[in-house]
Amino acid sequence: MPSQQVLEEKTSEVEEIKDLLRGYKSIGIASLQKVRAAHLQELKKNLAGKVYMRVLKNKLTKFAIEDLRRDDLNKLEEYLEGSNLFLFTNLNPFKLALLLERGKVKTTAKSGDIAAMDVVIPAGNTGQPPGPIISQLNAVGLPTRIESGSVWVSKDTLVARKGESISTRLAAVLSKLGIKAVEAGLSMRAALDEGLMIDGEQLKIDIKEIRKNFEQSHGEAFALSVSVAYPTAENMTVLLQTAQKKAFTLSLNAAIATKETTVDLVKKAHMEMLSLNTSIEKAYPKN
Repeated sequence: MPSQQVLEEKTSEVEEIKDLLRGYKSIGIASLQKVRAAHLQELKKNLAGKVYMRVLKNKLTKFAIEDLRRDDLNKLEEYLEGSNLFLFTNLNPFKLALLLERGKVKTTAKSGDIAAMDVVIPAGNTGQPPGPIISQLNAVGLPTRIESGSVWVSKDTLVARKGESISTRLAAVLSKLGIKAVEAGLSMRAALDEGLMIDGEQLKIDIKEIRKNFEQSHGEAFALSVSVAYPTAENMTVLLQTAQKKAFTLSLNAAIATKETTVDLVKKAHMEMLSLNTSIEKAYPKN
C-alpha cells in the first residue's frame, strides 16, 4: 500500500535524523531564506569533511528529538520553523559561524533585501545615455548631470544605510550601476554545542574588535607587571633594563665607584670642581 510505503520512508528518515543528532558535537541551524542555490552548493563543497549540511523536515526532526528523549535536544525545537539548513559538525560553533560569514559573497540587491553595508553611489560616469535613467537616478536622491553624452552622478551619495530595506526603485538603480549592496550566504540562527544552546546573535564575532581588545589588554597587563616589578617572559628584558638604570643612578648619586660609573663619577667630580672654582673666583676676585 502506498500509505504503508510512505510511513516506512518517514520512519527511516526519522531514524537517520536520530543518528545525525547523536553523531556530532555541535548542531547548527541556519535559515535558507533568500539563499541562492549555487552559493549553497559552493559552500557545501568548501566545507566538505568539516561540516555535513542537510535540509531536514521540521516535523520529522521533532519526532526524532522526542524519540531520543534528551533534554538538551529539546532546545532545538523552538527553531524548527520555516526553511532550515542543519549543519552537523565537530567544529567549535563560533568557528563554524565565522566560516559561514567568510563564505558570504556580495551580490545584486532585490526588492526587500537588507543592505549589508552603507551603500554609497560614487560620483562619476554611470555609462548610461541620457533618457529615463535620469529620472530613475533622481528618484533615489542622486544628483545628476549630462557630460560627453553620458549621465554622471555629481557627488558621492548615501542611498541606504546598513540594515535598511532596499526598495524596488533603488534595487533597479543599483542593478543598472553594477553595485552589489547585499550579501548572499548562510547566517547561523543558533547552535547547540554539547548541550549548550547559543543564539545566533551571540555567535557573531567581530575579529577586528576582539583583536583590538586583546592588544589593549595585553598592553595594560604589560605596563602593570612592569610597574610592580612582576617578572614574566615578556617583561624580563624591560625589568632588567629598568633595574640597571636605577642601580646606575643610585651608585652615581651615592658616589660609589663601579666599572660602569667610574667615568661618569670623574666627569661629575670635574664639573663640580669647575663650578667650585668659579664660585671662589667670584667670591675672591683677583686684584
